[in-house]
Amino acid sequence: MTSTRAHRVTAPFGARVVDITRRSQHGPYIELECVDLEGPRPHAGQFYMLMASSRWGGGTGERPFLGRAFSVLRATSPPGSEQGVALQFLVEDVGPGTNRLCELELGDGLSLVGPLGNGFAPPRDGRRALLVGGGVGIAPLAIWRDELGEAATVLLGFRDADHAAGAQLLANPRVATDDGSSGHHGLVTELLDDELDDHSHAEVYACGPPAMLKAVRLQCAVREIPAQLALESGMACGFGACFGCVVQTRSGYVRLCVDGPVLDGADLGPEAFTGIGAGH
Repeated sequence: MTSTRAHRVTAPFGARVVDITRRSQHGPYIELECVDLEGPRPHAGQFYMLMASSRWGGGTGERPFLGRAFSVLRATSPPGSEQGVALQFLVEDVGPGTNRLCELELGDGLSLVGPLGNGFAPPRDGRRALLVGGGVGIAPLAIWRDELGEAATVLLGFRDADHAAGAQLLANPRVATDDGSSGHHGLVTELLDDELDDHSHAEVYACGPPAMLKAVRLQCAVREIPAQLALESGMACGFGACFGCVVQTRSGYVRLCVDGPVLDGADLGPEAFTGIGAGH
């Protein structure tokens, strides 16, 4: 199976500080929007390194120390302006870094570096795009769904109905919850099985917890269906200097920040999902 790599949009040098222009909540998820006047429009699947511009490093134990990597939820033209790009990010409070970001209000400063990494590539051989997301991993699928349009099918999995409030960020999704409180009672990979049984001429795009991505990779490998998986890993720099986000592939180790975060499922084995998805 031939690997397809998307065009990389290159980030400007250095960090820049932007203001939070909109903040909204979807269950436990916080959506933050800012307008970046200097950076280019990112490609779906790329990410940014984010830090609150104040009180970063002032929490318990002086944490957090480093920026946090976040996929772009959406990138649009700012209302009433032809300059810059309005960037949206989805944050869940799971650690000292995300806790500080979730505290940001309108007008607060956000330091960002990006866009970084490689994003999604178009479906091969006229295949139907099948988007599979889990939890906060739905973020890069929203911007990709915007680009693909109505032809894409969206499957989303959440812990419960409260978390499933995030599903409203994507158009016409099928939803699964672990406890059955919203949508299908079970795993999103069960929805994926049904879709692939009915329509096998597809290309799968997935982002979510390591266990979900591991299952998606296997489902696609068994059916010989191409898959592009957006992996997560703790990153210190975001541009390949620290080697903190290495992942094992069939051809050796790669750095997710420069060789990913989107990788071809055919290049990955089960060991690629060990140790990724560290808390923020």
